[in-house]
Amino acid sequence: MTAELLARVRDFVATELTGKDEHFDALPEQPTLEAARLHDLGLANWWVPPQYGGLGLSVTDSVDVVSELAYGDAGFAFGAFLPVLGGVMLQHFGGEELARPALESLVTEGGRIAVLGSEEEAGSELVRITTTFRVEGDRLVLSGDKYFSTNTDAAGLLLVLARSADDAADFAIVAVPRDTPGVEIVKRWDLLGVRGAGTYRVRLDDCAVPATHRLHGSGLRILEASLNASRILIAACAVGIARRVRDLAMDYAAGKTLRGAPLTENAVFAGKLGQMETLIDVMRNQCRAAAAEFDDRLEAAASGGAGLHRVGTLRSALAAKLFCGQAGWEVVSTGSELFGGLGYTQDHPVGKLVRDMRYVAIVEGGEDIMRDLVYARYVVPARKRR
Repeated sequence: MTAELLARVRDFVATELTGKDEHFDALPEQPTLEAARLHDLGLANWWVPPQYGGLGLSVTDSVDVVSELAYGDAGFAFGAFLPVLGGVMLQHFGGEELARPALESLVTEGGRIAVLGSEEEAGSELVRITTTFRVEGDRLVLSGDKYFSTNTDAAGLLLVLARSADDAADFAIVAVPRDTPGVEIVKRWDLLGVRGAGTYRVRLDDCAVPATHRLHGSGLRILEASLNASRILIAACAVGIARRVRDLAMDYAAGKTLRGAPLTENAVFAGKLGQMETLIDVMRNQCRAAAAEFDDRLEAAASGGAGLHRVGTLRSALAAKLFCGQAGWEVVSTGSELFGGLGYTQDHPVGKLVRDMRYVAIVEGGEDIMRDLVYARYVVPARKRR
């Protein structure tokens, strides 16, 4: 990514996102005017490969893009980058018939893709999903309820995890156009944080699509491999939020005195901000390291190497999400304390940042799930220990 392109992203944040905390915290209608502006500037869905008309930024480059967007608003950033999850699925498992029209439309229209996986009784245990597909001639018919899905109402295409009605061990990812009869938005969740994104409960009632809309391979393996991208970028959101907390603290300290001296010269304050900066640096580095590893796997899969379905859950991606959730929480907690009583109110921006940061540790697998995955995949098998 060029410095000029990153400068364009920063300019967008400064002109379109900065100063709009109340707007984004009020569950704005989706898609937002700011999302349309991002598209007008040629920056929306920046990760779409060049062969589909996109900028083709890598996941590594996307870490910096997402950090900048999250500096302005984490909810907006979440909605903007999350289509990369569906994009990876389509590009590597959908075939040209599905991938090309969907990805090209993201570039020409600035739209979204939504992934529908979790259910009320199947959050982290996706093997327990009850959404099914059945074969009727040359069609697949899907039925079931999905609990948390971001971007669904603004998406042109939904990628649904379902299991065969005839074989409970057969899981599939099925592409369902948003306007398919039977797709119903049951509710929009009133989230505590990242409220600038739209997250929904969705019902599928006998939604029929061509059988060719099934992606190639096991739905669980497809989702597991593709989640590496979105988990890394969720972690990158923590970097942007933490950077903003740091800057708010420094701006506050510049005009604050304590015991007759500027707060910026106070040793306790200096220690806290030094710790913040250290955590931000390590968070960013882990995100970039995980992104670089996943980029290598994507490149190998695209060039005919090991298929992406064999990648599984990367240790580096799990570590990025787990560490950034924890370190980011430390940063916002410290930041909230620095502002005294005002830091525990909704009247100060840091209150929103505290709520936004919490999503990093919860969405797409909570901290206990991340720890369990690291243990099961990379500690128990002795050959995988480092």
